[in-house]
Amino acid sequence: MPVRPDRRRSLRGQISLPGGEFAMGDAFDEGYPADGETPVHPVRVRPFHMDETAVTNARFATFVKATGYVTEAERYGSSAVFHLVVAASSADILGSAVGAPWWINVRGAHWRRPEGDRSDITDRQHHPVVHVSWNDASAYARWAGKRLPTEAEWEYAARGGLNARRYAWGDELNPDGRWRCNIWQGRFPHTNTAEDGYLTTAPAKSYRPNGFGLWNTAGNVWEWCADWFSPTYYARAPLDDPHGPQTGTARVMRGGSYLCHDSYCNRYRVAARSSNTAESSSGNLGFRCANDASGSMP
Repeated sequence: MPVRPDRRRSLRGQISLPGGEFAMGDAFDEGYPADGETPVHPVRVRPFHMDETAVTNARFATFVKATGYVTEAERYGSSAVFHLVVAASSADILGSAVGAPWWINVRGAHWRRPEGDRSDITDRQHHPVVHVSWNDASAYARWAGKRLPTEAEWEYAARGGLNARRYAWGDELNPDGRWRCNIWQGRFPHTNTAEDGYLTTAPAKSYRPNGFGLWNTAGNVWEWCADWFSPTYYARAPLDDPHGPQTGTARVMRGGSYLCHDSYCNRYRVAARSSNTAESSSGNLGFRCANDASGSMP
C-alpha cells in the first residue's frame, strides 16, 4: 500500500551520533561463513541520527491510524510465529518452515496479533513492533520523516563507541553474571528458562543502553537495514559510507532476536548479520530508523 511521503525531517526519539571510522566485521572469526562477516575492514560514516529504540507497537499504531496502512502480513493473511507461543486455533495453523520446524505459519498473525488470532498487544505497547516486512518498515520511515539505517550505520551505532568488541557492552556475554540482552537460555528450540526475564519480546527500553544511548542493539528483535545483502560485499566495500550492493534478492537484518542461542543462531554479536526477502515477516522481526545529520530527506 503506498504511503504519501512526508519529506519533513523528524528527529523525534533519535540520538545524534558523531560518526567516524571503525573496524566493521567479525574480529573474532565466530560468524557463519555464509553470512559474510569478514574481512574486517575500515569504514568511515558521517554524523547521523539513530532511533534510541526499535519502533514500538504504540508508534506503529500511530502510523497506521494516520495513514490506514495495511502490513504485508495482514494482506497475505499469515505470518511466522515461534511454535511455543502460538495462540490460534488448529485450523489457523498452516504448516511449518522447511528446515526450521519451530517456525509455524499462522493464519491471522500480524503486528496487532503477534502469536495469532487469540493474542493481542494490549500490554505490549512499549515493546518493539513485529511482523513487519522491509517494505512495511520503509513505508513507516517515509511517513515519519526518517529512513532505514545503512548496515554500516547500524553497526557503528550498535557498537556504542566500543571498537572491535564482541558485544555492544564488551567481550563477555554476562559480565557480573547479569544478562545484558534478550536472547534464548536453555535448550533451543524446546526449553527457554527465560533467565533474562522474557520468553518473547522485551520492552524496547530494557537492560542497559550502549555507550551511545541506544537500547537493545543485541537480541530482542531483528532490525531491518536499508542495504541489499551480499556475503561477499565486505571484500569490496568502500571506506566512506558504504550503502551495500546496488542490487540483490534479500535485505540485511541486524542484531539477532529473543530466539538467538549459541547452539543455533549466534547472531547477537555486534558484527553478526543475516538477511531475508523484503516481503518477509515474523514474530521476531522489527526495525529502527535513522536520519541524516542535517538537510532534507534523501
